[in-house]
Amino acid sequence: MYDELTPLDIQKMQEEIDYRTLELRPKLIADVQEARAFGDLSENFEYKEAKRQKNRNDSRIRYLQRMIRTAKVVQLEKDGAGIGLFDHIRLVDEDGDEMEVQMVTTLRVDAEEGRISRQSPLGRALFGRRAGETVRVEVRPDYSYEVKILSVEKGQENNDIPIAQY
Repeated sequence: MYDELTPLDIQKMQEEIDYRTLELRPKLIADVQEARAFGDLSENFEYKEAKRQKNRNDSRIRYLQRMIRTAKVVQLEKDGAGIGLFDHIRLVDEDGDEMEVQMVTTLRVDAEEGRISRQSPLGRALFGRRAGETVRVEVRPDYSYEVKILSVEKGQENNDIPIAQY
């Protein structure tokens, strides 16, 4: 499976890789060496924590590199009539509760902020649809629900939307 990302997503990931590789990694390696000098490694919390931080940084670098390597780069459609990436959508569910969501790439998902991915169940149901339509959201084979699209405000890619952390 691949992630659909924009050229800006790729650029932001590369900037984070560069920062983590060129600035953060040397500092973390120095922290490990400094903590190692404290003595007995079996009871050296500072050493274990420094190693954990270094390994976490290296893991994040590998994750971002894999995301870039396997990504499918998508271009934004400016004239699309249906819901597309970065559009703001106002919905009402079966219980009458209104919500607002924004369709984003998988790298920028944040459910608490109302940013959903096209690959999520709700995103799959909404993508390409129009205001006024009622769509069924298939969460699992035994559970689905309906939402009505109240309005769609066309959006554009915004550099201020952060990439997701782990």
